[in-house]
Amino acid sequence: MVVIPGSDMLAAVLHVISQSLLIPVIVGLLAFMVYAITSFGGLISEYSGRINFDVGKVEKLMRDISNPSTPENIMEAVEKSGLPKNHREILIKIAGSGNIGFKSREALARKLIESEELKVAKSLEKTDVVTRLGPTLGLMGTLIPMGPGLAALGAGDIAGLAQAIIVAFDTTVVGLAAGGIAYVISKVRKRWYEDNLTTLETLSESVLEVLDASKTKTPVAQ
Repeated sequence: MVVIPGSDMLAAVLHVISQSLLIPVIVGLLAFMVYAITSFGGLISEYSGRINFDVGKVEKLMRDISNPSTPENIMEAVEKSGLPKNHREILIKIAGSGNIGFKSREALARKLIESEELKVAKSLEKTDVVTRLGPTLGLMGTLIPMGPGLAALGAGDIAGLAQAIIVAFDTTVVGLAAGGIAYVISKVRKRWYEDNLTTLETLSESVLEVLDASKTKTPVAQ
């Protein structure tokens, strides 16, 4: 076998780098697991306090917004609706924009909704990161100790091999568990937030229609 000059040194550098990553990988996995468990508790708490604004409630609020159709009454109807606080604030801002042009009101409504979508995306980023990086760190934690483990096997050190395998299995399990928990949290929250955003978009269009009708003195269909 031909040995390329310098290959031994490069291999030694790679070995040092890979082995030096084991501690950061284990620390990262522990942090991911703690975050996943904490987030799961937060999900349960969010579920217990979640406001279920179904189609019937949306229809009722749209009727309340449309009759009578003044900005003050729209704000009052929204405030009493039981919507989440941030959604009420957005709709009240839209209702209070009656002194600007219709195109400007539409632009304002889009901006407010986009801002809410950005907040939702940011709230989901962390669990999405854990979903992707948890199994990756678990795989790294599996492979890194296997090198010294195989070396220990070659030297007849069964205890060293057993210790390496234990570390490899433990990191795999923790990585998969953290990723799995984070995946469930992300899926559930995405479904909730998409439903909330759909409701917000529907109600904002209703408010814009009412404001436009009141400006043009066009009656709103009941």
